[in-house]
Amino acid sequence: MSHGSVDAWRVAAELVDTDEEFHGEVPATGLAGSVSPAGAASSQTRDPAELRLSDWFNPRNRPDVTTTTDWQAPVIWEGTFDRRVLQRFYGRQNLTVGLAVFATGRVADRYLDMFLKSANEHFMVGYPVIVYVMVDSSFKLPYLPPAPLRTFRVLAIKQDGWWPDLHFLRMKNLGKYVVSHIQEEADFLFSMSVDQIFQTDVGVETLGAAVAQLHAWWYFRDKQDFPYERELRSAAYIPLGEGDFFYDGAMLGGTPSRILDLVEAYTNGVLHDFNQGVHSTYERHLNKYFFLHKPTKLLSPEYNWDAAFYPPPPIQYVKVLQLAKKGL
Repeated sequence: MSHGSVDAWRVAAELVDTDEEFHGEVPATGLAGSVSPAGAASSQTRDPAELRLSDWFNPRNRPDVTTTTDWQAPVIWEGTFDRRVLQRFYGRQNLTVGLAVFATGRVADRYLDMFLKSANEHFMVGYPVIVYVMVDSSFKLPYLPPAPLRTFRVLAIKQDGWWPDLHFLRMKNLGKYVVSHIQEEADFLFSMSVDQIFQTDVGVETLGAAVAQLHAWWYFRDKQDFPYERELRSAAYIPLGEGDFFYDGAMLGGTPSRILDLVEAYTNGVLHDFNQGVHSTYERHLNKYFFLHKPTKLLSPEYNWDAAFYPPPPIQYVKVLQLAKKGL
């Protein structure tokens, strides 16, 4: 592991122990950012087949890790991709990337400022980005200085008093806003947890139709130990001996249509379980979805490392650090 990545991990771990203060309120509109008008992104006809996987992806550069799935999807690790080739291709596409973050309660109070500042610095640098901040009605955004190619939209979360699960609330609201306008504004959409902090650039190497994040804890463990749902009555059930990887629900991405498909499958699965008198977790439903609908691209644990653990040798760079799993 390089000294740079070690330093990045240490700095981020230290940040967890500091109390970040908000610096006033940012209005929902009027923030600087040069983004294509609504509908402009989806009006472009693009052919991803113009760029072959072999043009930018070299799995042989990382023989120490899994770089290709059984269904031939790439697993993105540092050293496997040529970002310059990708930038030349996507630079001609006039694309816009959406980034949705669910920000409620004490976790948002503590982390939203760091999340937004780190996203401004490291997420899709050089491309138009719309950050969708999903908040409850009482929340105030921190002050954000103007940033090029950035627009922020504040989306009110519609509460469901009868359903206490925050993951269900997050996904249901995300689906609602994908339908109402995100699908007309963004070519690709990422959904992330507010307790994730970008450490270095996360760029177009992560774009794909359906992008799944490998779980930092479970990637290095045997598949037989994965915490899949084993209750037969649950919609999230995966039989013993089956499954591919264990995916982390903190980060997922893809085209808006594929995100919407995932949201609908998840919410339908939760309601099915409710009617059956069983309860599974968000991540187990997510893993069932990706078991049935294989992701087209997987992100290595470098893209969501757990702050509680020092990175092992395969983690050459911590690109995104998740803080709340440390229990802070």
